[in-house]
Amino acid sequence: MADELPTLEELQDSPVEAAEPVERRGSALPLILTIVAVLIWFAFQTVQLFLERNNLSIMKTNLESAMQESQKMQAQLQSLITKTVELANQGNPAAKVAVEELEKRGIPIKGVAPQPSK
Repeated sequence: MADELPTLEELQDSPVEAAEPVERRGSALPLILTIVAVLIWFAFQTVQLFLERNNLSIMKTNLESAMQESQKMQAQLQSLITKTVELANQGNPAAKVAVEELEKRGIPIKGVAPQPSK
């Protein structure tokens, strides 16, 4: 009967072997998971920034025409104000009133200032 357990006397008579200390190495799994998580986070952030950059460039392109129109209107308005100031300097009473109202409202008037009324 080879499957029999040893008796107590046999166990006491057998020499006890010293257990060799087993060196336990720390598991590398937490470090690997941390590195993988950081790499995934960096990849996600890179993709998000790339998409946002593309969206901003599309928005800038869409606003170009509006910006050009705005600059055109601003140039026309400045031309109108300059001609109104010229008329006010020539003595046109309606132009003088218009220039005074523009100044009251804080609109900058470039060019020659109107002469004071006598």
